[in-house]
Amino acid sequence: MLANNGGLLQGTLELLILKTLTWGPMHGYGIATWIERATTDVLRVEEGSLYPALYRMTRKGWISGEWRTTPNKRRAKFYRLTTAGRRHFSAEASAWQSFAAAVSHAVAITQAPDWSGAR
Repeated sequence: MLANNGGLLQGTLELLILKTLTWGPMHGYGIATWIERATTDVLRVEEGSLYPALYRMTRKGWISGEWRTTPNKRRAKFYRLTTAGRRHFSAEASAWQSFAAAVSHAVAITQAPDWSGAR
């Protein structure tokens, strides 16, 4: 069911990319690797999802990119947070934590609802 909710997954990927970039500039492979490690491989980020998200976020002004040489002497585009991206991350992280707590609370309820209208 979750896999079919593109909006939720897209927003989650963007939030995780922003979180990754709070540590400093990083190239696409590094971003994907950090997300996979941080989620203990529960979330695997494919190129077909990652790069469209990076382009979308660049257009929105949340991140910017520049070509650099990696320590392995390869050219790669390194992305960094913009000021707008930091503000957006802060707001989205707060909203996500509230959302996740509410869903966790609802899922953990062990008592059936009383539909009789009495409280």
